[in-house]
Amino acid sequence: MPRPKRAALTKPIHTFLALLTAPPPDLITSLLPLFTKTVLIHEHGLPTLAPFLGRDFTGPAGVKEYFSLLSDHLTYENMRFDAEGEWTVDVGNGTVCVRGWAVFYARATGMGGERGMGRGFGREGEEGGDKHGEWKIQEYRVWADTGAAYLALRGELGDSGI
Repeated sequence: MPRPKRAALTKPIHTFLALLTAPPPDLITSLLPLFTKTVLIHEHGLPTLAPFLGRDFTGPAGVKEYFSLLSDHLTYENMRFDAEGEWTVDVGNGTVCVRGWAVFYARATGMGGERGMGRGFGREGEEGGDKHGEWKIQEYRVWADTGAAYLALRGELGDSGI
């Protein structure tokens, strides 16, 4: 597979981040075309802390499950990301890393606060369909403050917030 140009590599990331910052009514359906059929999603953390942590979610069914679990347990507002000039883009390896922030709340307890996160995207060209040769997300990894999310889900967060 030839190396992508920076613009080809970052275009789907821009679309993905725009969907997260202003989610449409059916976010998951809108996100699915951005991922390859063999995508791996992994949010780092102990799986005992929350059902979306420390597990591999693969393929379209994994995309649906991961984002459904997030939506079942957390809500967010004011999501924002670094401008593209602040991203780490490795065209040679087809990867992009982005920092972001949002105010997250546990649905069950209402507890939460601002949370920073790192998002890593591995990219792959995918042949076929109407998107012949378009670059898509092959790997999506999230690093965040999972301990605070766990405490918020349990109703034990305290005044410090997420």
